[in-house]
Amino acid sequence: MSKTAERIKELRTQKKLTQSELAELVNTSRVTISRIESDIRNPSFAMLSLIADALNTTVEYLQGETDSALKTPDVDDIGDEQPLTDAQKQVAYFIDPNATADEIEQIKKLVEIAKLSKRRL
Repeated sequence: MSKTAERIKELRTQKKLTQSELAELVNTSRVTISRIESDIRNPSFAMLSLIADALNTTVEYLQGETDSALKTPDVDDIGDEQPLTDAQKQVAYFIDPNATADEIEQIKKLVEIAKLSKRRL
């Protein structure tokens, strides 16, 4: 069995998802997930990306290119946080002019996730 098939099945079971539940998350059939996990079918990069997102990991981990299943580095380990750019402030203000500092932080994280997702496609 391939590393990809093993890791998909392992993470799916760790997250207590059935094949049907994972299939629903990535908009495919249970049979497709079963064939991927049984190494009968190789997923496309787009499908692998969707599965990685659903399992909160990276394509690189699923393909065996890294042993870290973490999707992003721990923010606490980065150190000093960069201040908001003018563009980020405008986005936060546009979304809610009364946004709190915590809400602005959440918006920043969502923007970073969107950037990472765009790079993977």
